[in-house]
Amino acid sequence: MKKRSKILVVLLVMLSLTLSLFAQSQAETGPQKEIELRWASIWVGNDSKAPAVEALVAEFNAANAGKIKVVIEPQPDYNAYEQKVRTSLAANQAPADIFTIKLNPTTEAFYQSKLLLDFAKVMDPQWKATFDAGSLAQSTIGGELKSLPMETAILPLWYNMDAFKTVGITAVPKTMAELFSAFDKLKRAGIAPSSQMTGDTNAWTSMIWFSHLAVSLGGVDVWEKSFTDPAFVEAAKLLKRFITEYSTSDAVGLGAGGSGGHFLAGRTAVFSNGPWYAGRADLAATPFFNSIKIAGLPPAGSTTDFAISRLQANICAASSKDSAREKATVEFLKFLTSAKSISRIAESSGAMFAIKTDYLPTKALQKQFYEVANSAKATAFDLEAALGAEVTLEFGQQLGALALGRITAEEFCALVDRKIER
Repeated sequence: MKKRSKILVVLLVMLSLTLSLFAQSQAETGPQKEIELRWASIWVGNDSKAPAVEALVAEFNAANAGKIKVVIEPQPDYNAYEQKVRTSLAANQAPADIFTIKLNPTTEAFYQSKLLLDFAKVMDPQWKATFDAGSLAQSTIGGELKSLPMETAILPLWYNMDAFKTVGITAVPKTMAELFSAFDKLKRAGIAPSSQMTGDTNAWTSMIWFSHLAVSLGGVDVWEKSFTDPAFVEAAKLLKRFITEYSTSDAVGLGAGGSGGHFLAGRTAVFSNGPWYAGRADLAATPFFNSIKIAGLPPAGSTTDFAISRLQANICAASSKDSAREKATVEFLKFLTSAKSISRIAESSGAMFAIKTDYLPTKALQKQFYEVANSAKATAFDLEAALGAEVTLEFGQQLGALALGRITAEEFCALVDRKIER
């Protein structure tokens, strides 16, 4: 009896182990739990890329139902979003599974974080070949590629030629003298010549004007100079004049929405922004839409025929010890950055990208951006792209004081210079 009992126990143990191994095998080969990826996306709401991005995410989710699901977490306030990213990473926490940054000296510090996936370790040659080589090199720091170059931009000026024609001007001014003459005529006609602003975290539209002035006065390498250099001082004096004499009365403290709103309403004749703005429905609805001319600011110095450009948005992903989650992230980003997907976003929005495609714009306004970019003999960064968020924040904060006459151009430049790390 004892012998039979022992045999029975052994058989029961073996059966239990067999069932356990069978169950484990079934679990491993059975249906996997759907992986959800959170994307903190700024391409929502009124952003011109929103409709195409939303459609692409829906298509990806449908094709990967039960395996991968991308959930867009809307970030319609660009300034609040940038602060969220900086705060999250400073707290050693990724803001989402997928998110974007503006690559500049401030955000380059994020590459030191172990929170971010290094795409250099997961990028195959075929995927790598789809990106613009220069943008990819710019996004590689210390051998690590912790953000993918996505959206690029040139930052020209937009001229409402219908407004200029009301004062007898039929061509974009070619010199500063012609510009000031045109602005005086517009002012007398009751039209504020330019959209300017000192608010938000980067004084966006006025920062673009300042960048054009500084590069023309100091050369494409002007950002390598001390901010107290005469080129910056003179650029500050000119920008103050544009704000105080040739803009709207609310320019000091105004945000990007107000600056753009004045242009959309026809209250200002000259605006500055990137190509993504060209796809806005409210812009297309304006009576002067077909009259808009894209060009640079007339040269203030000896440097001419250049374009202000930048990497506008790079995509980051949170690193994960879960190989399945990492694989899902890479699969989605390959889909999002494919030539087919990027062409769709570009066509509907007017935005420009660091991904190679066969896309050629057919809309007149979008074409102008490509023409300006292709005709430029040189390119240079804008202030924010060159010097980072902290310097740009100080620039915006002190710009209001400069416009109000509380500080001189020399004092303005000295205050901004103190924020630059060398």
